[in-house]
Amino acid sequence: MNRANLGGSVTVVGLGPGDPRLLTESARAALAAAQDLIGYHPYVARVPEREGLTRHSTDNRVELDRARHALELAVSGRHVAVVSGGDPGVFAMAAALFEAVEHGLPEWRALDIRVEPGITAMLASAARLGAPLGGDFCALSLSDNLKPWEVVTARLEAVFRAGFAVALYNPISSARPWQLGRALALAAEILPATTPVIFARAVTRPDESVRVMTLTEARTAPADMATMILIGTATTRLIEREGQAPFVYTPRSVAAG
Repeated sequence: MNRANLGGSVTVVGLGPGDPRLLTESARAALAAAQDLIGYHPYVARVPEREGLTRHSTDNRVELDRARHALELAVSGRHVAVVSGGDPGVFAMAAALFEAVEHGLPEWRALDIRVEPGITAMLASAARLGAPLGGDFCALSLSDNLKPWEVVTARLEAVFRAGFAVALYNPISSARPWQLGRALALAAEILPATTPVIFARAVTRPDESVRVMTLTEARTAPADMATMILIGTATTRLIEREGQAPFVYTPRSVAAG
């Protein structure tokens, strides 16, 4: 008998950027229905403990192992929630789970697998200041753990030259202290020195910090893995406000040329 018929399930849940008020009702319901909770330590810690919920927290670099564990539990009949910060489909666990399904046991494909979206860090950060991603934009991860740095730089150059605003995930860490500097140096070769750059750290959490600066200033600004970096375009606009941070927006219109 196919054990997947025992009624287990996997739901990949986006927890949003941090503030529990930004968790969707659908995601909240999925967490409430779960018997097992799987994820990276800080994300698991964001879900309140309750009776009947078994928590499985792991390190950050074991995404496929985490996904396989979830699928094994589901095949045994358990209802499993795999949690990610932000949206699980943006540099997070949804892709890892489906990679495990593709290359794993045949019965995993018969499981009830769902993805509950969440508000991403880039959208929460952009909303703090207006609409810096209001025109065409893209999201890139600066981590070279899963792809060569040459691929990262080729993609960065392409989007800078194409006029996209860019949201940079995984900008810097103790193991990767230099990539952000290289990315901003490349941006400075292509974009005007006055291009707005936003450093948004821990948005919606108690230690939130949001700074707007020029591309020149950004090249020496501190950041960490909790920082989302939004790089504008040559057309991104600042609306200055006395005593407050400026509004920042990127127009949707693009002149023919």
